[in-house]
Amino acid sequence: MSRADRGRGPVPDRTRTEQAGTGTARGEATGTDPTHTERATRTEEFEELRPLLFSISYRILGSVGEAEDAVQETWLRYETAAARPASAKAFLSAVVTRISIDVLRSARVRREEYVGPWFPEPLLTDPYQDPERSAELADSLSTAALLLLERLSPLERAVFVLREVFAFGFPEIAAAVGRSEPACRQLAVRARRHMDAGRPRFEADRKERERLAGRFFDAFREGDVDGLRAVLAADVSMVNDAGGKAPLFAEYVAGPEHVIDVIAALRPVFAGAGVVTEPRTVNGQPGAVVRDKDGGVLSTLTLDILDGRVRTIRTVLNPDKLAHMGPVADIWALNREANLIRGSVDRPTDRLTH
Repeated sequence: MSRADRGRGPVPDRTRTEQAGTGTARGEATGTDPTHTERATRTEEFEELRPLLFSISYRILGSVGEAEDAVQETWLRYETAAARPASAKAFLSAVVTRISIDVLRSARVRREEYVGPWFPEPLLTDPYQDPERSAELADSLSTAALLLLERLSPLERAVFVLREVFAFGFPEIAAAVGRSEPACRQLAVRARRHMDAGRPRFEADRKERERLAGRFFDAFREGDVDGLRAVLAADVSMVNDAGGKAPLFAEYVAGPEHVIDVIAALRPVFAGAGVVTEPRTVNGQPGAVVRDKDGGVLSTLTLDILDGRVRTIRTVLNPDKLAHMGPVADIWALNREANLIRGSVDRPTDRLTH
């Protein structure tokens, strides 16, 4: 299934014999061929819960594509289950959690072999909305929080996400991960301890974050060195994820002057090539989508802000991680154009390097 096809909704004509789930049966379904009415009811229930399922899976996996696949697989199991469970939410949450745990276990091996820093795939909008907990949900979606979750075992990560982010009860969590309630409580305690020890800190006032991000991007676009210096923390760092599939201006840069050097080198390239920095919320934090002159996605950028300063700048350049956002620009072509624009490749800060 292509990424363009993922997330478009259930595919009622597809069937599988695999059955999964918990809860007491109800409804009219028999065998693996639910009636038309039953299938319509299941489709409606699934679509209502799809945002929650994706949000659970994405926080466990850190991948938009894998989360979409996990949600689609969850639908296929629900569509062909012998009978509709007593609680669609409990059933579907359990299934998507189990699938995500399995995917994460295999993904761990690939991430160990990843070239350079690994970041989660950027997400512009969390489909699961809860106005009363919007700030909490956004912080759990941040790149910093997802990187911290990488330190947990797959089971710890799943339990933490279900309990701390989505407030599931331990009976539901136990059914979802296939462990006893006491074991899940222990997993939750361990996960919380690890998360608390390294929990990312952000500016408490979200409006203040947005205001400071606006100052950063204004200075970035205008090449205002003094403006940049005023918003960067003394220990600011810039970290970039290219996965070996995109040219890098640097993998890791530390200190305000070095970060400013990199940004100053990029500005004439962006201006000459018609590159646009589009401020957006990325993974619940202030950020931007960087596009070429034709609107293709070159990268995303996120800012961690604390105490009125930008502490961390993270960019994702790996085209594989940007494909779900639309057409991906040819960053190698931009690299060649950049060298022509500068007219010189003598200084490391004046060129993109692989």
